Amino acid sequence: MVLNSFQGPVLILAPLSGVTDFPFRQVVRKMGGASLVLSEMIVSQSMVYCAKAKKALHRPCPVGEDCGLQLAGNDPAIMAEAARMAQDLGVSLIDINMGCPAKKIAINSYAGAALMKDELRVSHIFEAVTKAVSIPVTVKMRKGWDESKLNAPRLMHLAKESGLAYATLHGRTRAQLFHGSADWPFIHALQASIDFPIIGNGDIDHEEMAAQNLPHCAGLMVGRGMYGRPWFLAQVRHFLTTGNKLPPPSLAEQQNLVEEHFDHMLSYYGIQQGIHMARKHLAWYSKGLPGSAEFRENVFHSLDPDAIRAWIRKLYTEAENVL
Repeated sequence: MVLNSFQGPVLILAPLSGVTDFPFRQVVRKMGGASLVLSEMIVSQSMVYCAKAKKALHRPCPVGEDCGLQLAGNDPAIMAEAARMAQDLGVSLIDINMGCPAKKIAINSYAGAALMKDELRVSHIFEAVTKAVSIPVTVKMRKGWDESKLNAPRLMHLAKESGLAYATLHGRTRAQLFHGSADWPFIHALQASIDFPIIGNGDIDHEEMAAQNLPHCAGLMVGRGMYGRPWFLAQVRHFLTTGNKLPPPSLAEQQNLVEEHFDHMLSYYGIQQGIHMARKHLAWYSKGLPGSAEFRENVFHSLDPDAIRAWIRKLYTEAENVL
């Protein structure tokens, strides 16, 4: 089982569309704490049929990077072919997306969370993908489509019978999107009922919540709690192993990290696209700092990397003088 290869608490960086690209994963790795990182979701049909998307696979999981790749789709044969392609490019794990609630995936493409409504199709996908590759296969799902069909328990048994390494369970239905609170008692009860590792996911944004829920599942996956704090998993791991809280990096250390992340995005994507991709990260990094509103206004209206670097330095220098 893949989880046996991890040291200490199992803490996984969630696949986040538009967020967990290679530059961000590199920052997370540098800060420590993650047992495994997952790339952004790749649509299997595009990967198989479009030459441009085949090239793009090198970008989410560059050859040589120990990274899991999440695949979305609804055709067992195409998902199996995409999984084979990913394995040939050095991906270390395939995660099947059965949790994405976005309209373009779950409604328009009948993939993501929509698969939970078709258990027979899911069984065919599990069978096809596991037979296609020799690397571990996992799945990420929700409680169900809505409260009237909470079929995650049946799908967990199907994942176990199909030979998947583990499953991640987000404690919401598709109908909830990201509203309300994640239902951790549901996750706890399901893990207690099955001899199959479940990674719990949803609303882990402070160390105490991680400590409260880890004893009831095989590990934790953290997504939105990482926004603007790529060091958060390191803080969680430190708390879980020592009982003490690890403070965030100093403002000077954060400034260096932000500048390094920004520069990596520019070199990875090119200047114009890199600036567009970096804006959300810079906004998250600045949250709570004095002058952050002015900083965001400047960053979101500039395509000058030198000006943006100057605003980053100004933001953190002034914050050090105030805080």
